[in-house]
Amino acid sequence: MRNLLPAMTATLLFATLATAHAQPSPQWSPTRPVRLIVPFPPGGSTDLVARVVGQKMADAWGKQVVIDNRPGANGMIGSEVVAKSAKDGYTLMVNGANFVTSPSLYRKAPYDPLRDFEAISLIAFGPNVLVAHPSLPAKSVQELIAFAKAKPGEVTFASGGPGGAQHLAGELFNSLAGIHMTHIPYKGSAPGLTALIGGEVVVGFADMLITLPHVKSGKLRALAVTGGTRSNLIPELPTVGEAGLKGYAVTAWFGLLAPAGTPADIVNRIQQESLKAMGTPALKERLLSQGAIPSGNTPAEFARFIAAEAAKWAKVVKDAGIKAD
Repeated sequence: MRNLLPAMTATLLFATLATAHAQPSPQWSPTRPVRLIVPFPPGGSTDLVARVVGQKMADAWGKQVVIDNRPGANGMIGSEVVAKSAKDGYTLMVNGANFVTSPSLYRKAPYDPLRDFEAISLIAFGPNVLVAHPSLPAKSVQELIAFAKAKPGEVTFASGGPGGAQHLAGELFNSLAGIHMTHIPYKGSAPGLTALIGGEVVVGFADMLITLPHVKSGKLRALAVTGGTRSNLIPELPTVGEAGLKGYAVTAWFGLLAPAGTPADIVNRIQQESLKAMGTPALKERLLSQGAIPSGNTPAEFARFIAAEAAKWAKVVKDAGIKAD
């Protein structure tokens, strides 16, 4: 897989922010609180991004931005709420990869990510880390691939559940490397990480922040980061592509969306406010400390990105025969 996040380089980010600041802002402005739906529980990475961006938008508008967590069904419950909300700018959503993968995984997904939403802007992204239990002899991506080819099905990898981001990251790795690592699902990413640390499984595509302490303590071995670029949190670690698996790049991303049919002037105003928020030093510093890189693009660019992500993961799901229901 090629690097699917060309809008995420620092150069383009700053150019986009500069362009946004140079253009006159549309006149739409909320006159009552805005509801920002997060289709996951409080405390996760999507929730964090939504809260820091929502606060900056509230400051700019002088109106409250209320975070409304609507978890359940791999993010589909909250997404459906947004899809069916009024098209007036007062109901927005921060979502990520699950938003585009769920319709491929579930036979009766209650929304279409391309038809039922207005793309506003990508707002942040960040890689995960490919880690191995010390009992696994492999100390690099190439050694992992060689070991898995020599012992088909014996290498196990953990995920937070069938069809989730970690599962799909592993299946894409299998596909591109021409290997078969066995997927072991757990009820959440935290139990999966615990199993990995305990040696129940030997490989994981894990959240950067919660995994790095275990790498530093020696409980896990980091092989590579999953994104198209290295992480500021562990810059000495190569990407999977750099380490030998060309075309592999899996990045966690977060974007801002509205119901389909929301007027363009409202979408453009919200997009410009989100770009301004992502450009503030305090917000950038906070997100970078969490392993997320502030970003931004136009509604059209974000819509194309969503379409590319949907097509990419639909192929992975089909090729691996994954079904979540």
